[in-house]
Formats: sequence, C-alpha cells, structure tokens
Amino acid sequence: MSPNRLLPTTLISLLLLAGCAATAPPAAQHAVAAPDNAAQGIAMLERVSWGVNGGSVRQMQEKGWNAWLQAQLHPGKTSLPPAVQAQIDAMTISQVPLDQLVMSVEQKRKESADVMDDMAKQQAQKEYQQELNRLAREAATRSLLLDVYSPNQLQQQLSWFWLNHFSVHQGKHNLRAMVGDYEANAIAPHALGKFRDLLGATVHHPAMLRYLDNEANAAKRINENYARELMELHTLGVNGGYSQMDVQELARILTGVGVNLGADTPKVKPALQPQYVRRGLFEFNPNRHDYGDKQFLGQTVKGRGLAELDEALDRLSRSPATARFISGKLAQYFVGDNPPAPLVARMAATFQSSDGMIADVLQTMFASPEFRQSLGKKFKDPMHYVVSAVRLSYDDKPILNAGPMLSWLARMGQPLYGRQTPDGYPLTDASWASPGQMTTRFDIARTIGSGSAGLFKTDGPQPQEKVAFPQLASALYYQSLQPVLSPATRQALDQAASPQEWNTFLLSSPEMMHR
Repeated sequence: MSPNRLLPTTLISLLLLAGCAATAPPAAQHAVAAPDNAAQGIAMLERVSWGVNGGSVRQMQEKGWNAWLQAQLHPGKTSLPPAVQAQIDAMTISQVPLDQLVMSVEQKRKESADVMDDMAKQQAQKEYQQELNRLAREAATRSLLLDVYSPNQLQQQLSWFWLNHFSVHQGKHNLRAMVGDYEANAIAPHALGKFRDLLGATVHHPAMLRYLDNEANAAKRINENYARELMELHTLGVNGGYSQMDVQELARILTGVGVNLGADTPKVKPALQPQYVRRGLFEFNPNRHDYGDKQFLGQTVKGRGLAELDEALDRLSRSPATARFISGKLAQYFVGDNPPAPLVARMAATFQSSDGMIADVLQTMFASPEFRQSLGKKFKDPMHYVVSAVRLSYDDKPILNAGPMLSWLARMGQPLYGRQTPDGYPLTDASWASPGQMTTRFDIARTIGSGSAGLFKTDGPQPQEKVAFPQLASALYYQSLQPVLSPATRQALDQAASPQEWNTFLLSSPEMMHR
C-alpha cells in the first residue's frame, strides 16, 4: 500500500472525535513531587519538555523525577549530539559577533543604494535581501535543533515562551540579522533566572529597540511605542494600573536609548560626554535624552541619564501587577487557557518573595494539584506539535535539514520570529484547533510517518539523502506510550495496513495533539 495514501475517512473521524478528550489518567488531588504512576510520569515529562522521546524517558528513569526536574529548572551546559553541534558551529551567526555581522550587512545595503546602473542595483538589493533571509533561516534552524536535541528541555520551552512574550518581527528593517543573537543572548541565558535580568536584556537589545521604534525616541520628538508595550505586554499587563501619563513619562525616560549600526560615534556635548554609552550596537546618546525629572508610577524619577531606565525597570519588574501578569501567562502556557486564580496567586506570591526568580515560580506551579489535574488536556500549538513529532520519531538521530519543519510551522501560522504584532502568538487552545489546522497536521503526520519528510536530505546543488524511516513501534511505545492510549487510538493502530500508516495514525492521534 502506498505510504502517501489518504487516511481512511472513518479513521480520521474516529481520531477527530476523540481529539478534544484528555488522554492522561485523572491526576492526584494532592501536591507531591514525584508522579503517582508511570503513566502520570510520561504525562508530566510531555508537559515539561518539548515532547517525549526515548532519551528523555531514560534520563528521567535514571535520575528519578525529582532530580530530573531540578536539573531542568537549574540547567547546566547544553550537550548536543556531535553532528547537531557541528551544524550549529558552522553557522555564520555562531561565528560572527552581532555588531560585526550587522555592520557588514549594512555596508552591503549602502553599497547597493550607491549603484547607478538599474539592473546592477536590483541585483545588489536582491543579494542584500538574500543575505538577511539566510541569517534568519540560520537562527530559526538553530532554534529548532536546540528544541529537538537539547537535554535542557525546559530551558528551551521557556526560551520560546519568552521569545514570544518579548516578541519581535523579523520582517522589520534588518531584524533578520539580529533575531539569532536576540534569542541566543538576550532570551535563552535568562529564561529560568531573574525576570529583572531578562527584562533588562531585552530592553538593551537592538532587535527590540528597532522593532518598537525606540531608536526614533528623542527629547522633543517623543515616540511612545516601546514605552506602551513595555508596560502593557512585557510587565504590568493591560490592567496593571498605569495611566497614559505613565506611558508618556516612561517614553521620556527611554529617550536617547537606541542603536548605532555604524562604526562612528556621534558628537556629544562635552558636558554630556561621560554619559555616552556604546555596547555593541546598543547606544545611549545623551544628546537625545530628556534630562527633566519624571513622575512614573506615582514616584519621582530624577533626570540623570541612562540610570533612570534602570530605576524604571526595577520598579516595573517588582510591581505586584507584573508578578500577577507574568504568573498568569506562565500558567496559561503550562496549565490551561483559564488557569485557576488560586494557582496564579500562589505563583505571583513566589514571584514577589523570590524577587522574580522564574525557576521558583515554575517550581510552585509544577508542585500544584492544578498542574497535575491539567496533564494531557493542553492542546499543542504548532511549535509543540512539530517539535514533539520529530522528537518522538527520531529521538537523538540528527536531522540534516530543518527546512521541512520551518515549512510546517509557516503552513500552520506560527513561523519563528514571524508574528507581526508585538503581542506574540496566542497561547490559547482554541487559536490552533481549527479543522484546517487538523488537516495540515494529518498531512504532516503522513509525511513524517512515511519517511518522506526531507529531514535527512541536505541542501545544496548536489543534495544527499539518508534513509531514515521512523521506528515508532519501539520499546518506548510498548513500555511507556501504549498504556496511556485510548481504546479508539489503539483500534485505529490495529487497523493500519502498513508500517507507514501505523506511524501516521500514531502521529495524528488525539494523544499526540495534547500535552
């Protein structure tokens, strides 16, 4: 039977009807650190990681749940399969510092603008755009490789969560050259640390400053874009108790905070020269700063330069409104669309008592009965579906081409760095559970299940492809996954007419759609 044959209508109906049902057994009603049974352990592993695979189950079994979770909350250095590490090391974004990379790209842009011949100008501009696209593809590829293969699965999930929370769109200006560094150096290192450090890293990164137009924000030419989103989307939340006056005052505090994409530094008034700051592409230009005193969130901020920003960020990150807002978003991501208010309150209390230590807030959430009760009920967004399908299908076997994964994410409406508005992709189940979405997922399941996804076909003029048929009917399946499958899913698998179809049914099952 052809591996690309369509799923029988009756079986699709069977799987779709079961698709909204919870697949995990009822969770315990009390807060204990270890799973009550093997099935619950698999469900917890599925939620904390990007998806179950043989390696993660072995790690959890060898370390024990407590030690494994603590290693996830407080990760060490990432250890990747050598072939995956080699792919990442070969990337331009891994070898060239951000400032050198962007300045080089900017030089190409300027040179293309200076070309007089129309055809030559078009070619130069095309090459400039192609280079930006190549750098963005490198960033997205690196991100997916880490999601699939890093043993620090929770850190990778949180990196995506914070990248979505502090969202930037790669299509603006030259952000395609910056998103890789933004994710690797502003987001990932702080994903489980202090929220204040994470916030500060995003505020000082050129990708954020360019995306939300703060490079245009100067005394007597105020631009409020970043100030508004910094409070509404990044810290306090829309109901965080701030006023339009606070937006205006924070915008004044942010004047002069911008980027410098060239090698030259601006001429600064002698009296203000000690105030000038340049770190890579980040620049604080005191000529552009409003040095007047500000009234921000009910307190005076003395006009004194860049130090005003640190004071404002301290105040924002330690506000009870920020604790509630961030805790609510984390709970929505890990527990459910409408997380229980008592859980969010306990997480917010931990946020405040730990001075915004993200790992501690997650520890409170993971230890809660509400977390246990939600297992298996959270519908996967496209990222979770794609990454979990590849993890389950290939374990630690290094893929050679992430292009198909990038294509699948684009088809399902969630490409990396692709959200045009600063609010990030929605975290609610209903945003991703449409019939069209499910049809695309069935197609992806069939493509992976038949071994024809192209994940092991290299790019280039002479592409090479390695045979890589996913061995899903493995010891992992029979020992750990089969016991938690519903009778309907087992019935569908029993009716599979070929190994390809069996793989397809498993990858398109209701259990595979939930975490």
